[in-house]
Amino acid sequence: MATITTSVVLLRWPLVSAGLMFIASTLNVQFRKADYIGLAVISTLLGLVAACWFATGLLGITLGDMSAIMNNVKDVMVETMSKMPPDWPVVIT
Repeated sequence: MATITTSVVLLRWPLVSAGLMFIASTLNVQFRKADYIGLAVISTLLGLVAACWFATGLLGITLGDMSAIMNNVKDVMVETMSKMPPDWPVVIT
């Protein structure tokens, strides 16, 4: 019994996000059939958010990790842009 309880506690957030992805997909299909385009877009966005939440949960990425990743991306972009020639990009017409 303790094993089942532990597994449910550890898996609750991935299960919730997987359920949200399923509900968003089902709602998206129903809204598109009923020509509710706005609600279909909202349900699609909900599905995307749930998928990202699911993936970050499985990978063990936290908000602190996201901050570190974004800072690293910014540093790499600034370094790359500082090494570019001043006349780049050239506009070809």
